[in-house]
Amino acid sequence: MTYLQQALIYIGAAVLVVPLARRLGLGSVLGYLGAGVIIGPAALGLIDNIEDVMHFAELGVVFLLFIIGLELKPSRLWVMRHQVFGFGSAQVLLTAALLVVVLMVGGWQLRPSLVIGFGLALSSTAFVLQLLAEQKKLSTEYGRASFAVLLLQDLAVIPLIALIPLLATGPAETPDVTALLVGLAAIAALIAGGRYLLRPALRLVAKADIKELFTAVALLVVLGAAALMEHVGLSMDLGAFIAGILLADSEYRHALEINIDPFKGLLLGLFFIAVGMSVNVQLLLSEPLSIVGLTIGLILAKALVLYALARAFGLDGNASRSMALILAQGGEFAFVLFTLARNSAVLDGATTDKLFLVVTLSMMATPILYLLDARIRRRQRGAQAEPVYDAIEDHGNPVIIASFGRFGQIVGRILKSKGIGFTALESNPEQVEIVRRYGNKVYFGDASKIELLRSAGTGKARFFVLAIDDVERSIATAKTVRHYFPGLPILARARDRHHAHLLMDLGITMIYRDTFQAGMELTRSLLQQLGTDDEEAERIVGAFEKHDTELLKRQHEVRQDEKDMIQTALQAAEELESLLQADRRRDDRS
Repeated sequence: MTYLQQALIYIGAAVLVVPLARRLGLGSVLGYLGAGVIIGPAALGLIDNIEDVMHFAELGVVFLLFIIGLELKPSRLWVMRHQVFGFGSAQVLLTAALLVVVLMVGGWQLRPSLVIGFGLALSSTAFVLQLLAEQKKLSTEYGRASFAVLLLQDLAVIPLIALIPLLATGPAETPDVTALLVGLAAIAALIAGGRYLLRPALRLVAKADIKELFTAVALLVVLGAAALMEHVGLSMDLGAFIAGILLADSEYRHALEINIDPFKGLLLGLFFIAVGMSVNVQLLLSEPLSIVGLTIGLILAKALVLYALARAFGLDGNASRSMALILAQGGEFAFVLFTLARNSAVLDGATTDKLFLVVTLSMMATPILYLLDARIRRRQRGAQAEPVYDAIEDHGNPVIIASFGRFGQIVGRILKSKGIGFTALESNPEQVEIVRRYGNKVYFGDASKIELLRSAGTGKARFFVLAIDDVERSIATAKTVRHYFPGLPILARARDRHHAHLLMDLGITMIYRDTFQAGMELTRSLLQQLGTDDEEAERIVGAFEKHDTELLKRQHEVRQDEKDMIQTALQAAEELESLLQADRRRDDRS
């Protein structure tokens, strides 16, 4: 079979299976693994040279670690130092220690026990972060804690990768001191070169303004650092990671990430396909009780450690449970470590096959565990029934703020600084908990419910601030306020023009779009820095604001007709340009 035919099989399998896995809520990683299983020896047998594919696909992990290094700014690590280095380190060490003890009690030797213990202690960064992002849970308490633990796990991969070749040393052998010194010298040379040579080189290439050349240099940086480490007997991944960290604070960080990311995505997908091809499905059929039992044991062991640590680090019971369930699986770096351990003869092939299968099954169980956690949360809220919403003490505050997220908090903080009373309502219990920890008074309740609005004293209020970002809930709340309190002025937040038009349908005129003011403020600053004097920049931006507000009203009248909407926008652009040109001519005459 030619390389072109093999490439078509890989791409075709990924295109067919990965979107299906995403639709089923299993994530792209499991999609790639499933594609590998289907085309591999365990199913259709379309590809058989797994080792050749694996050696090439390992470059995907090299690129992944380079990008992880790029994202690890020292300042970012310092802000998260307690959760990352405290919580994260404790999770990796305690989980690994528990698994190592269990394995050694079961008769395993120390070296393979260490590799297995630390490999299974790691969770899936790509899988968990994608799941949290899809469910919009990254900003929750357990979402932030999960990210911190995953960050430490990514850091821990580097010393673990470097440790495996040392574990491959026979019992009568001693580590090669010369090789160790050569390795340290290579790392020092890489750091020095990255610090004093790499940035000037990137600057020269950037000045050439040739996109393909910059892409080539980005690949050269990653592959060069990886090749250097491999040449001295260390891990390619270590070289790529160090190169990434060296460039984390450079002005070229984002450009490098953009150029490398497509290669990383393709090669990492190929790596997971290769891992899927190497999964021995026959094991599950021949030893179902053993494999399923090991998978359940892994999930339980990791979940117990995570839950205990989460409680110890101050998370409440619900957040601790959610975090324990979402991080209880094995991760993609387990495949990397176990593959390296097999190649280094620390683990045999049969053990590696079994571990691959256990990690894969644990990952497949994660969406199910996540749904179970969501159901528990809903049941808890349902069990509380009516008392879930707070009883509000009506102090006759002149302002009601519906939703106390990032937008509502700005309003609240300014009003508080002026001594103006307000009543804040928030329907997200996790947000209520976070806000209260910072000393703010906020009531848990759904602002679209008339009972809550009445108990909040809305009938006596002078203004109602509608700060809800969800369009559906925002409109539902606006309808309730408009119906029961028709004379109450509403100042409404709008996510976009569509949201603004829906609010205008209800007769609301004081509408403030999320990014509109920020965009104008940025443009005002940009004009000034480009040489426009302050007065003219203010006039230009003011003219645009007035003109766009009028355009918003005109488009509201014809929003059901796309053709009229486009025509209105084109006419408005011409009018604005003519207006600004007329202003410039007046200035020139004066």
